[in-house]
Amino acid sequence: MMEAMNRRDFLASLGAAALPGQGQPRRPNIVFILADDLGYGNLGCYGQKRIQTPHLDRMAAEGMKFTQAYAGSTVCAPSRCCLMTGLHTGHARTRGNKNPNLPLRPEDVTVTELLKMAGYRTGLIGKWSLGELGSTGYPTRKGFDEWFGYFSQTHAHTYYPEHLLDGEQAVLQRGNFGARKEDYAHDVFTERALKFVEGAGAQPFFLHLCYAIPHANNELGRDTGDGMEVPSYEPYHNESWPKQEKGFAAMITRMDRDIGRLLEALKKTGADGNTLVLFASDNGPHREGGHDPDFFDDNGPLRGIKRDLYEGGIRIPAIARWPGRIRPGQSSDHAWAFWDFLPTACDLAGVKTPAGLDGVSFLPALLGKPQPRHEYLYWEFHERGFDQAIRMDGWKGVRKGTRGAIELYDLNSDLGETRNVAQSNPAVVKRMAELFRVARTESEEFPIREKPQGS
Repeated sequence: MMEAMNRRDFLASLGAAALPGQGQPRRPNIVFILADDLGYGNLGCYGQKRIQTPHLDRMAAEGMKFTQAYAGSTVCAPSRCCLMTGLHTGHARTRGNKNPNLPLRPEDVTVTELLKMAGYRTGLIGKWSLGELGSTGYPTRKGFDEWFGYFSQTHAHTYYPEHLLDGEQAVLQRGNFGARKEDYAHDVFTERALKFVEGAGAQPFFLHLCYAIPHANNELGRDTGDGMEVPSYEPYHNESWPKQEKGFAAMITRMDRDIGRLLEALKKTGADGNTLVLFASDNGPHREGGHDPDFFDDNGPLRGIKRDLYEGGIRIPAIARWPGRIRPGQSSDHAWAFWDFLPTACDLAGVKTPAGLDGVSFLPALLGKPQPRHEYLYWEFHERGFDQAIRMDGWKGVRKGTRGAIELYDLNSDLGETRNVAQSNPAVVKRMAELFRVARTESEEFPIREKPQGS
């Protein structure tokens, strides 16, 4: 692993050397849109039959749909930490939601800092889980020129907040004072994202738009049972579904509509052909706020949901669109995870990727070229005890606790992880056991705690 000071020295040395010289081609814009708790099966292009997602479906038709993309974790904060830092949860600063606002440190170099040093204008809108106001991990201290969103991860699941942050200043949402619910946060975020894109000039930009849709509104110490707060149940108001499910579907379709507006803005500004747009979810679907993930078959053919390290908790919908560079109508089975985004962004920006990271650029896969593959992908999870998972070729290993038996699944023939084949593949299990040991480093903030016996 790269030492902390070496990471910071690397960033400082990047400096002007990363800036494009006169006559060099303009570097592509990067837009990464992140949904919250959206399942692998929640979009039409991934098999959803009842929730309408026409704009994301068209984005997939005009670009590339990944069938083996993985989140950084099975819950929010560590997943986003992996996305920002290029490290998996065996090495990342944040490895669980135990302390969801554990700040990134000055030595934790983010993809945004690297892009900013490369001459990019950077913006974050919506949800941030890696440092509150005044901390070392606050967005404006981690490379974002522009930041507009929630105060904290828990605040992010209030859809009608009375205030939001603009840089380091609070902005009152007066339409939500008292019992009023007039300023839906995600509508506000969309307008701010449109403003960011429409105001872009010749400087390349990175926009990270983090919706909290379709997360349940249940993280402020209450679960009202009122379902997903959304201004309208349209186009599902006449369905005979439970109100929680109407709200869940309406949120996704509303987000889809607004992503369509953002794509249209890129076209109107002339930035469309020079912009890579990525869309993904931060983890698998939830069972919260009265929502039943089986109602819409949120995880599709996969086993498990949020907080599981089975495929349904970590395999996510992921779409990439870049007109003229990504051939339309592509479906890629390249297995990549959130920690691969940082080296990919560095490749796009033409800067050197820091050493000692876990990520591998998937730019070749985007462009239809030969793609280096990981030897394995690794996850660990520090809630409900200590769980680990590894994806190695077509094999998937899961272990619950360091003393637990390793479960082994052949994803090529058993995508739903229904048949544990560990007993008949001892050599693979032995390799998994070794990887579970060497793939991680110890963490003071997230020490291994075994699940109590009999729990």
